[in-house]
Amino acid sequence: MAHSTSQHRHDASDGIIRPRPVKPGNPAVLRAQGEDGGLKTNGGVLKLESPASGLSSGRSTPLPPDAPPSALSISSARKQVRAQQKHRLFPSIDYAARVSHFDPKSDYRDFRGFFVLFWIGLAIMVITTMLRNIKDTGVPFRFGVWALLIERVWQLALTDAAMVLSTSLSLPLHKIFRNTKGWLKWASGGMAVQSIYQACWLVLWVNWPFIYGWTWTAQVFFTLHTIIFLMKMHSYAFYNGHLSTTEHRLSALDNPESASTAAAVRYPRSSTNLNKLDPSKEKKAHKDEEEALSELREDLAIELTSPLGQVTYPQNLTWSNYADYILVPTLCYELEYPRTERTQYLELFWKTLAVFGCIFLLTITSEEFIVPVLHDASIRLNSISSTSETLLIMSETISLLLFPFMVTFLLIFLVIFEYVLGAFAEITCFADRHFYSDWWNSCDWLEFSREWNIPVHHFLRRHVYGASRPYLSRNMSTLLTFLLSALGHELVLGCITKKVRGYGFLAQMLQLPIVALQRTRWVKGKRLFN
Repeated sequence: MAHSTSQHRHDASDGIIRPRPVKPGNPAVLRAQGEDGGLKTNGGVLKLESPASGLSSGRSTPLPPDAPPSALSISSARKQVRAQQKHRLFPSIDYAARVSHFDPKSDYRDFRGFFVLFWIGLAIMVITTMLRNIKDTGVPFRFGVWALLIERVWQLALTDAAMVLSTSLSLPLHKIFRNTKGWLKWASGGMAVQSIYQACWLVLWVNWPFIYGWTWTAQVFFTLHTIIFLMKMHSYAFYNGHLSTTEHRLSALDNPESASTAAAVRYPRSSTNLNKLDPSKEKKAHKDEEEALSELREDLAIELTSPLGQVTYPQNLTWSNYADYILVPTLCYELEYPRTERTQYLELFWKTLAVFGCIFLLTITSEEFIVPVLHDASIRLNSISSTSETLLIMSETISLLLFPFMVTFLLIFLVIFEYVLGAFAEITCFADRHFYSDWWNSCDWLEFSREWNIPVHHFLRRHVYGASRPYLSRNMSTLLTFLLSALGHELVLGCITKKVRGYGFLAQMLQLPIVALQRTRWVKGKRLFN
């Protein structure tokens, strides 16, 4: 996370008046006064210096003893104004030492007005586009991209529903793994069976759009949804598998003579750094056998109980619990989640409306500012053979696409992490709405990857990095996490281009040396170009 601006604040003794984090009741009031007339700073009252002498008017030349009464009146008035800041007959501007709202030392954090300005700017773009299209074609919008989105939409919907339902096989499989006493126990062969099922499941549904020749938009949506439910299915199966093994160990301790009394394995928690485990819990002092056995039972029993204390494994192995998990906006399975009291239907309506509004804006941006540029560049590149002209056309095309791509990225981010996930959180009363953090303040790529997509970060940390740490070093676990993430990005890029070129994989893996460079003392913590 970016460094807090509180680290950059100076003491109140520097005399700087900073914007307050909340808007004052009267916007005309820019600063307050102390009871003695001095300016209030962050920590106290900024006192005004006393005049140099009884006859001095501050920094001006001292008045002579025989000065006329008019000069004495002016001098007295100046001293009064400096001492008490009296109201004047004609309004004066109050100048003081203070920082701007965007200054790192400012306490002001509410920039909702810029969020509204963003939407106003997009509304202006839509209106301008409509007027231009009416003038050129007689209709307000073009429908090329829209036709691409709705092609075979019912086939996409039915296939997507079948893909989601096919993940539910994990529940009866897990019941088999839990109840058997043979080689299908989770720690023996159950984990392998579940892994083989997940691999076959992924191959089937990734190839499905290629078999039926779907458009690239439908294929990208379906592939992303497939990857999401692969992660949800994996989390459900492997976490319950871990609980199944824990339950068997706890039951076996009823006869401690024949049971394993090895300490429970502790994985990195989400609140600890990636390279740290709690040594006080990982390495316990030698205790007598009875005390160690009692502590082991307590550890295993706590593991089988939800963090909120209302559900205990295997009470969660129901179809209603699985259906609820499918709908909640998270990729990591837990026995229980924090909930709100009720669904706010008005909030749900606005979020649903915002989803369709963002999709509409995405089609407008693509139709008017991306597709024409790519089409024009393709025609021009096919008609020339000079390398210099080719580079010039490519540079011009990239420069023209940078801004619409940035708008597209922001709209996709909003529609997914603010509106779609927010809508499902309202439907399921899911209370934890922390789907992203302030990624716009990130100082390196690793920080950005943690904060712009928190659900995926939690999954990779829990089920890839955390699960591999007992067997691999910290660096190898980090490499494995980036490797799986890079394969996922390459899969999505391959669905767009219908080719496997390795560009997405290479771009993702290049983050590792970039992160290493950003963690050096010459770059670490620098906010330039952030």
